[in-house]
Amino acid sequence: MTSSTAQLTSDLIRAASVSPNDAGCQALLASRLEAIDFNVEHMPFEDVSNFWAVHGTGAPHLVFAGHTDVVPPGPEAEWTTPPFSPVIDGEYLFGRGAADMKGSLAAMLVASERFVAQHPQHAGSLAFLITSDEEADAINGTVRVVDALRQRGTHIDWCVVGEPSSTDVLGDVVRVGRRGSLNGRLSIKGVQGHVAYPDQADNPIHRAMPALAALTKERWDDGNDDFPPTSMQISNIGAGTGVNNVIPGELIADFNFRFSPESTESSLKERTTAILDHYQLNYAMDWRLSGNPFHTRGGELIPAVADSIAHVMNVTTELSTSGGTSDGRFIARAGTEVVELGPCNRTIHKINECVRLTDLELLADIYYHLMVRLLAR
Repeated sequence: MTSSTAQLTSDLIRAASVSPNDAGCQALLASRLEAIDFNVEHMPFEDVSNFWAVHGTGAPHLVFAGHTDVVPPGPEAEWTTPPFSPVIDGEYLFGRGAADMKGSLAAMLVASERFVAQHPQHAGSLAFLITSDEEADAINGTVRVVDALRQRGTHIDWCVVGEPSSTDVLGDVVRVGRRGSLNGRLSIKGVQGHVAYPDQADNPIHRAMPALAALTKERWDDGNDDFPPTSMQISNIGAGTGVNNVIPGELIADFNFRFSPESTESSLKERTTAILDHYQLNYAMDWRLSGNPFHTRGGELIPAVADSIAHVMNVTTELSTSGGTSDGRFIARAGTEVVELGPCNRTIHKINECVRLTDLELLADIYYHLMVRLLAR
């Protein structure tokens, strides 16, 4: 018999909610929350669906945050089963979003149903902040909802983001921070010409190679006790006209910094510029900051999360700042204690994404015990 958490996860997977399309997921979640007396406020911005739902009043605010959007499935012929047709095979539920993060959303909701039924007069406020823009541009989702809440004077004390944080066993890792993310697009100008007459052209590929090599070899910082060193990765390079007898007139390279608090947006920009200038390139740079580093230290949330995991799983959790970015970066900047806790991340964004069925129920139990720790009178 399928559990209530697995059933809801399956219902969410059936919605092909490739970012930023919500495909009806939020309506399903909102209807379940309204049925247990949450006040649901839909907050769409541009083409992004968001909602803010609250049960109770006043402080403290415990918020569960997540996203209904998923990444594209990739070549569907390579999936064992259709990505948006949930299938249980053995101990796993397969489908796009099973682990990232529709399973977490289902566990949050089922746990909240249980908690509200048993603690209808709980302390403070229990809330949901849900977006459909986490896997895409992340400009009309959580960040805008948080800004709107701040303008009306709503402060989030504790936030649990349902990102798939676990590695081998549910709860073995929770994330208490993330590195910053800075994107750059470099355009190096040359002079187009015939390959037989290089003296009459200026090849931007040749000019770029020493500079790009220098950027990849640079040690940007050494990190610290809580964060690994800053890394820089080139993700795309494009040049050429598509034929082999033309020297191109431009090269474009995309790259990304995942940076520790030992570096800043401005320091990375300045050092990159210095390296490019050293090689006397004719270039232009476009920058986009996706988010600054954040780190939750102290407070009540981390001990409550660790105790809830130990109670349900008998696991001592590791506190980590590794991985990519999440919407936690937008929530943490207002002084909120933020923790990311979700299922194992082994298959996220991959073909045949899946989640262990028992982990869905155990995750709901962890979330429930966390609510009891923080909000039960």
